[in-house]
Amino acid sequence: MVTAELAVAIPSVVLVLAMCLVAVKAGIDQIRCVDAARIASRSAARGDDSDTVRTLAARAAPDGARVQVDAGVQGVRVTVSVRTGGWGALPGWELSATAVTPVESTS
Repeated sequence: MVTAELAVAIPSVVLVLAMCLVAVKAGIDQIRCVDAARIASRSAARGDDSDTVRTLAARAAPDGARVQVDAGVQGVRVTVSVRTGGWGALPGWELSATAVTPVESTS
């Protein structure tokens, strides 16, 4: 009796644990995207060149993240996005964070 119950329970527990680990990793990646967008946006607003801005964002962002920098009249908008989750044939999802910082005046 116990063997049959364990044969059903152990795979279920492993599946739930795997789902929890994927959720924790997605949460960590989202926080890293937010941090990277903030860091890059502040750097761009200070007047750093685009290579420096992208390098700072890439350091703080998860591996494989994409950084988009848009400078406008209202300020600098930086969007950091990354594809996460999914194992093998399982689909993942897109995480992104955007930060907008007003440009500092030079006078």
